[in-house]
Amino acid sequence: MADYFYDNQIRRFLLQFAKIFSAWYVTKGNDPNGNPILVRVPIMYGDSSRQAATIIAKNSASNIPSAPLITYYITGLTFEQNRTQEPFFVEKVNVRQRAWDEDTQSYETTQGQAFTVERLMPVPYRLSVQVDFWTTNYQQKLELIEQLGTLFNPALEIQSTDNFIDWTSLTIVHQDGLTFSSRSIPVGTNNPIDVMSWKFYMPIWISTASKLKKLGVIQKIIASIYKGSALEDIQDEDLLLGTRQKISPYGYKLLLLGNRLQLLPQDEPFYPPNTDLDNPTPPDTDLYWSALLNMYGAWKPGISQIWLQNPYMDTDIVGTIVPDPLDDRYLIYDIDPDTLPQNTLSPVDGVINPLVTGPNAGLPAPVTGQRYIIVEDMGSPDSSTSAWGDVVASANDIIEYNGSEWVVVFDASETTDVEYVTNLNTTVQYRWTDDMWMKSYEGYYAEGDYSIVI
Repeated sequence: MADYFYDNQIRRFLLQFAKIFSAWYVTKGNDPNGNPILVRVPIMYGDSSRQAATIIAKNSASNIPSAPLITYYITGLTFEQNRTQEPFFVEKVNVRQRAWDEDTQSYETTQGQAFTVERLMPVPYRLSVQVDFWTTNYQQKLELIEQLGTLFNPALEIQSTDNFIDWTSLTIVHQDGLTFSSRSIPVGTNNPIDVMSWKFYMPIWISTASKLKKLGVIQKIIASIYKGSALEDIQDEDLLLGTRQKISPYGYKLLLLGNRLQLLPQDEPFYPPNTDLDNPTPPDTDLYWSALLNMYGAWKPGISQIWLQNPYMDTDIVGTIVPDPLDDRYLIYDIDPDTLPQNTLSPVDGVINPLVTGPNAGLPAPVTGQRYIIVEDMGSPDSSTSAWGDVVASANDIIEYNGSEWVVVFDASETTDVEYVTNLNTTVQYRWTDDMWMKSYEGYYAEGDYSIVI
């Protein structure tokens, strides 16, 4: 014998349907000051021809039925073959609860119980309902029509439950015809209460019981780890047990330019290295952030974050994300300045080739404090140039005009420390490390070098 299962599914749809008609008023004369008297119209379930009429009459033929009144009842429940889907489909939903502290009556930041819910494909039905409006005069009927007639344009959505696992809770209410009056012509000597009948139908689903399984040994999953802080991730007990999830989508790369993040294909060839001091040209791609982020849940603009793991930095670069309103291929990346490296050198006015350009020769006239990073050796001890004077410098040095001549203020060959400097012309920050200049944090990030914090 099958186990008994009843979940009030149709009843819940009827209760939500009744709420549509449960807060409407009609006028019933005027008070001594001439203001209209409003009367709320009650609603009850029952066949207006028998059940509701008996209730109204208090099971007595000597009582006069009262009005106004709204009654509703089911007129049909039919199977809808055209909405049938794969009847043997089973969807598995993993649910992880946060731990509940009974003492403080609040949720903790650690994981509580974990379950797997197996949902079976529901069965489609069409639920037909008739609503009868009992009124004492023509004015009350018009008042109800005018209040309710604009709700179903073309339909009204209702929800039978707020359980997010229930995939059958939503439905829509459609109009299916209206009979304005139950009276016939001629009226005759009797004076029955006039009843207006309004028909509706709802496409609903009826579900069988779901199978609930408790998750066992697996507590944490680390996916798409290539390099970076894998060891720290494995040791971090709050990674998946806390209030956020860290996600590193498989294979996709990022390009950070200024405050914009672009998603790059995983199968594209290697991009120019970040040692190139010039900003790269964003490639023309067809990858959209909304499609990727929506796969991982309800991310929140301005709250959700992306963490960048730069191999030359000990800490992650953290910033909140907001979709670019003009192009869904980009995210506006608001970086927390506390996570960026601080400049250790005074800013420079540009990166130049001193053999190609010079003061008043492609560059502005020299001004005290003007500074440049040079990419080629320049000058010699026994020679001078009209543009740069007697300065002798090597590639990667920083030269500065002190008011009378150009001098070397940063000797790359003598520096072993990591240094940071900003280019005032492009606002790009550079890092000096491993005997070369490179972009500090802007540029390309490979798979595994970033994570999305929902």
